[in-house]
Amino acid sequence: MSKSKVQSSSHGNLSLPHKNLFITPPPRSSLSTQELDNDIIDLDQASPLAADTYEQLYRDAFDLQSVDGSSTTPKAATPKKLNQTLSVKSVSSPRSPQLPKPRTKSRSFQDNNIPLGSPRISSARVIEKSPLQGSNGKEDPAYLGPYLLKQTQELISSGETPKKCLELGIRAMRAFETGRFQKPNLEYVMCLHIVAALYCSLGQYGEAIPVLERSAEIPSMGEGHKNSLAKFAGCMQLGDTHAMLGYIENSILCYTAGLGIQRQVLGVTDPRFGETCRYVAEAHIQALEFDEAKKLCQMALDIHKANGSTASVEEAADRRLMGLVCDAKGEYEAALEHYVLASITMSAAGQDSDVAAIDVCIGDAYLSLARYDEAVFAYQKALNVFKATKGDNHPSVASVVVRLAELYNKMGKFRESKSYCGNALRIYEKPMQGSPNDEIGNGFIEVAAIYESMNEISPAINLLKKALRVFGKVQGQLSTIAGVEAQVGVLYYMMRNYSDSYDYFKVAVSKLRVVAEKKSALFGNVLNQMGLACVQIDLLDEAADLFEEAKGVLEVEYGPHHPDTLGVYSNLAGTYDAMGRWDDAIEILEYVVGMREEKLGTASSDVDDEKRRLAQLLKDAGRDRSKKDLSLEFLLDG
Repeated sequence: MSKSKVQSSSHGNLSLPHKNLFITPPPRSSLSTQELDNDIIDLDQASPLAADTYEQLYRDAFDLQSVDGSSTTPKAATPKKLNQTLSVKSVSSPRSPQLPKPRTKSRSFQDNNIPLGSPRISSARVIEKSPLQGSNGKEDPAYLGPYLLKQTQELISSGETPKKCLELGIRAMRAFETGRFQKPNLEYVMCLHIVAALYCSLGQYGEAIPVLERSAEIPSMGEGHKNSLAKFAGCMQLGDTHAMLGYIENSILCYTAGLGIQRQVLGVTDPRFGETCRYVAEAHIQALEFDEAKKLCQMALDIHKANGSTASVEEAADRRLMGLVCDAKGEYEAALEHYVLASITMSAAGQDSDVAAIDVCIGDAYLSLARYDEAVFAYQKALNVFKATKGDNHPSVASVVVRLAELYNKMGKFRESKSYCGNALRIYEKPMQGSPNDEIGNGFIEVAAIYESMNEISPAINLLKKALRVFGKVQGQLSTIAGVEAQVGVLYYMMRNYSDSYDYFKVAVSKLRVVAEKKSALFGNVLNQMGLACVQIDLLDEAADLFEEAKGVLEVEYGPHHPDTLGVYSNLAGTYDAMGRWDDAIEILEYVVGMREEKLGTASSDVDDEKRRLAQLLKDAGRDRSKKDLSLEFLLDG
């Protein structure tokens, strides 16, 4: 089996953000470095979990108790109020800052008439002013929790530091928990959400997750709309928090639960349900689950049609997202149709920056179709707008320059391609102040892929290492970092630097285990690559373990007959042969030969290679010999 064949595999849950899908074709292989545009669809961008993010979800649903305890029962929310609040508008997607958002403005704490109190309220002062003693002279938990929650909100509104707000919020949470003999109420749920948001604002996402999990357990769908609203908000906030930690699979589970709640409460034609469909679709795109994303995008477009809003800016955003999904699935003509319709609507609305971004997408589709002249026109059009609106040194300008570099590389004009790469790198290496780190990191990865395609491996490795340094400064990028490290491992393997290749694969695998990527095809392919590196440095026992684990993962993800799975079988057979486990090797190779004959026919060169290996094993199985050198030659160079 050739090295190139082992390294080339089908799509997995790729974490490498090499090619932003908003600007380029879909991933070619699970270790190729192509990925999504984190400018447009990025779960790992700035956290939406500001302390007041979910405030409005609750504020319209019920009134808080007053400090004197005079309104201990929340007012019932009318269906109209619930419909106004049970919407992803209030959730503020972190993934699509360039997607047009509804024009409605969320109200702040002050808009909701919460008394702001003094500019600085210390926790000590709160205790001194507390009027909540019962007849026994002790503070009554039934009143203390709501009172401290109110004070926490005032501290947040006054601009106090998140650390001090969190201290008071935790006191409020514990006060609610002290009164466990009482039925948990929605004020307690709100308190949990605010505490979790404050944890997140301090970067303590791990501390926020158990708090949010508790908040999701309390509300019951059978107890009315207010409880449904609280459960929806909790699911979305928990999903955002998982996403910030890079746990994309867990975040999608939470988002899907929230979507189901919203569907039950609002119905399948409500525009707010459509917005949440888009939100969850973006998460599926981040996980490269394009079929699921396409279903959700279509639901969002159907909702626009049902509500007569087919020419709206919101519909154009959903259509652009559908174009990205079609692009990722290789449906370039369909993607072009969606992009053009979205561009027409955005242009009519005067959204010049959005039109330029769509022009980049149009250029990508033309590039995938090898319609190079049309691609150049689309890219140049976008480039002119970005330079005029954002400046010559903006990362958006650099991203289009990289697209042009890739285009000329595909056309075989390598001098022009390198020139464009150099122009892009000058921007990425000295970015404008305030440029997002993930945009810079993605830029380095994109240029590295172009150098790799030119077989200039050392410059590609250096650029990937720069990307790793940049991503190390960004929250929630563990999965992305693991993907980049895996790609560095691949490149070192290509350079026959097997020791460094093994080291990078090892750290990548350890990170992928942490971020719950164990069952992804990417994980299986990285295990396979690491196994090959182990073979080259004579770690045969470890190689066998890695191939066996990769085999189990890919059997689940791809099935036992998939070429990538059969490739791992073949690698495992070669390793067993080298270890002297000839019966096991013969059994696996017989299966591989049978499957390849069935799928490829007996005249295939791959089938001939496997037959040759099997015949050699059968010939030598009955005599003592050292098979190591011969087996490794078959394994890697056959």
